Amino acid sequence: MRFPHPPPYPPGPERSAGLRTLFADEARSERPDLTTLCLLMGAVADRALDEAGVDAVQMELDRLAGQLPFRPGGPRSWATALHELLGERHGFRGSPADYQWLQSSLLHEVLVRRRGLPILLSVVWMEVARRAGAPVYGVALPGHFVVGFGPVDQQVLADPFDGGRVLSGGDAELLVAGATGETLDPSMLVPADPLNVVLRVLNNIRAWGAARPERSEVSLWAVELALLLPSHPARLRYERARLLVRRGEFLVGAAELEGYAEVVAAVDPPAAERMREQARAARARLN
Repeated sequence: MRFPHPPPYPPGPERSAGLRTLFADEARSERPDLTTLCLLMGAVADRALDEAGVDAVQMELDRLAGQLPFRPGGPRSWATALHELLGERHGFRGSPADYQWLQSSLLHEVLVRRRGLPILLSVVWMEVARRAGAPVYGVALPGHFVVGFGPVDQQVLADPFDGGRVLSGGDAELLVAGATGETLDPSMLVPADPLNVVLRVLNNIRAWGAARPERSEVSLWAVELALLLPSHPARLRYERARLLVRRGEFLVGAAELEGYAEVVAAVDPPAAERMREQARAARARLN
């Protein structure tokens, strides 16, 4: 499968700054909205996504939700209804080729193309189902994101990457074993927090950018959005500093390296000294 359009590029600095402020505000709100955060992420990634495009996504999610049966029954009935609507009728699913494309991690593109990574397809499932009143949530299995319906003791899992196929307990075990070699543990089946979903999406985008040095701006904005989340790995500051240096922003990158060195100095003095040396090397590249 080939996408007919070129890959997206970020908007200009002024719009990017405004979008990041909105993203930070939403992430720190009392009840962060997953759709809003994914759309703000998409707007930071894609200069073509404007306010009209954001409204169109919300309307499409509402339209799809309106096509679901009214309260079809218990968790399995909900899972089956979503499979029939999104997977069979509208053709939402994924394939290994989807991992090649940045668009596969952007909600607005996934809605148009009906293709995406497991976690973005799961976001579509969750947001459509939630609008229809389903007891739905994300389940962050190691290596493969799925959706769950109903309370944990009656949980029914579905795999949007496979068109929403309803999973048995053995299917979930195989997914985990195939992705990581681990054994399925009950702790893996708890509902995923929306902010953890967003961080996992950003991690996927960072991995996409890391494999494509010519698109280092993608890695940079993904790291910077992750740093705006209330909870994030502290080492992302170091990753941001390294990216800034790689992109030729030596002074800013050096300052970031020195700032992070101060954070880690108390627990790992040798690592802190290595970061200070990297900062000195970055400044030397200006001469």
